[in-house]
Amino acid sequence: MIGLIAATAAGSIAGERLTAAWPGRCRVYEGPVREAVARAFAECEGLVCFLATGAAVRLVAPLLTDKAADPGVVCVDEALRHAVALVGGHGGGANELTRQVADVLGCAPVVTTATDAVDVPGLDTLGWPVEGAVAAVGRAVLDGAPVRLDADAVHPLPALPPNVSPAAGGATADGAAFTLRVTDREVPGEGRTAVLRPPTLVVGVGASRGAGTEEVLELITRTLADAGLSPRSVAALATVDAKADEAGLVEASARLGVPLVTHPAEVLAAVEVPNPSEAPLAAVGTPSVAEAAALAGAPGGELIVPKRKSAPEGRPAMCTAAVARRRPRGRLAVVGLGPGARDLLTPRAREELRRASVVVGLDQYVDQVRDLLRPGTRVLESGLGAEEERARTAVAEARAGHAVALIGSGDAGVYAMASPALAEASDDIDVAGVPGVTAALAAAAILGAPLGHDHVSISLSDLHTPWEVIERRVRAAAESDMVVTFYNPRSRGRHWQLPKALDILAGHRSPTTPVGIVHAATRADERSCVTTLAALDVEQVDMVTVVVVGNTATRNVAGRMVTPRGYRWQTAGTAGTSGTAGGEQ
Repeated sequence: MIGLIAATAAGSIAGERLTAAWPGRCRVYEGPVREAVARAFAECEGLVCFLATGAAVRLVAPLLTDKAADPGVVCVDEALRHAVALVGGHGGGANELTRQVADVLGCAPVVTTATDAVDVPGLDTLGWPVEGAVAAVGRAVLDGAPVRLDADAVHPLPALPPNVSPAAGGATADGAAFTLRVTDREVPGEGRTAVLRPPTLVVGVGASRGAGTEEVLELITRTLADAGLSPRSVAALATVDAKADEAGLVEASARLGVPLVTHPAEVLAAVEVPNPSEAPLAAVGTPSVAEAAALAGAPGGELIVPKRKSAPEGRPAMCTAAVARRRPRGRLAVVGLGPGARDLLTPRAREELRRASVVVGLDQYVDQVRDLLRPGTRVLESGLGAEEERARTAVAEARAGHAVALIGSGDAGVYAMASPALAEASDDIDVAGVPGVTAALAAAAILGAPLGHDHVSISLSDLHTPWEVIERRVRAAAESDMVVTFYNPRSRGRHWQLPKALDILAGHRSPTTPVGIVHAATRADERSCVTTLAALDVEQVDMVTVVVVGNTATRNVAGRMVTPRGYRWQTAGTAGTSGTAGGEQ
């Protein structure tokens, strides 16, 4: 929950804008400001104070305890010119909250955290627990000093700057070297080493009815310690469905801060384990709970600690535990960059570009967003015609464990890279699709409202689709009176397809049917016009042009194409001529 505190009417109005933008996320704190800040600080994960920074500092300072626990505090000035990350930049999430507030209110975000200022990810922003010499190693990363990256495996981390690499190292001026270790193992504490804890461990737990929380926790703690594993890398506890409500397991997972994941007995019974037993088979229907649940929670991983029993004094053991290590899963984000204008690149697309350590794309699309990539991002770019190669490359990089962004223009799923990439991908990687503004939508917005009723997009490129199939689809669109958007309409080597498609449409529509053409929508060399089916000059059309042909109800209204949501504009026998405007349907 985000607490909102305002001392003036202007601040209250701005707070209402945040509340409207984030339904269910905000709570307004009223009353004396000092008391409101104190209540919000105790109850919320973030505060937005419409106060002067000096006043906010005096109010918040007595409340601060620990940067890992304190909420983030953002200040917004009376004129809504700046949103300032005041306290809790990383740990409290103030930096990200500042950017979100700025997006909604249209003010400038002010973030002074050093790593954010130079676009280097802070060690405490990578999403995993970090310990050891965090400040010293973080400063070395920021200063460009060599930092050796020592990782047990490849993980889908954001791009780290070039000075952080497995090859980096060597003594600094004072004779010491910095290291960033990425491991789930316990390692000796060293003054120049920070340790990042990936969530790779799944602890399978079996328990008799009534097993106590302390017995479960003691067994888990001892099992991890004896194996030299860090409890901060535990991603989940796992057990059989029959134990989903076992109080000792539920409370143990809550105290460890990880989910309790359960599996059906028949699923666990199918998992091969080294130590099956008759007792759980009789009790819950599977010969193994701890080992099988650990492996079921770590598909593709390995059992690294076989089943162990608890050791209470004076009575039989009531729980068992085993540990499996997940194989790191790479991540593939297929990102649509929109039609070209920077302000039509979605916030989610920006986030994915910054999250990626590898970016794969057409060279001209990479150039559009190169300035948004973090230092150290590995860029794999290629030219036109290499779509399938780019898809295979992106999937291979994700399978190797990296965080990959495969980029394309418009929407990644519309005549773009999502289809070839997902045809290559399997279930051993995580996949995220990031929608973008398509060329059809961008062109439609420029032309007016041509897509107000049913519409279809058809590519006239026969490089991947036989012309016979394309022609059949054009005829179907013509006969069903669909508004048609033509992609890839004409090139130097393909000059006859567009006239042929227009002839097909002309057999079902009036010569005065409005047609819009948009070249390079939203880009610097954009040009557009609204004409008619009879007057369209195909010489104005090329591969970066979108052609929109209206249906029998589409009209030219003040130079803009408008297709009504219903056919009320069209009276009987007046197809292709102006009619009477109707209401919304």
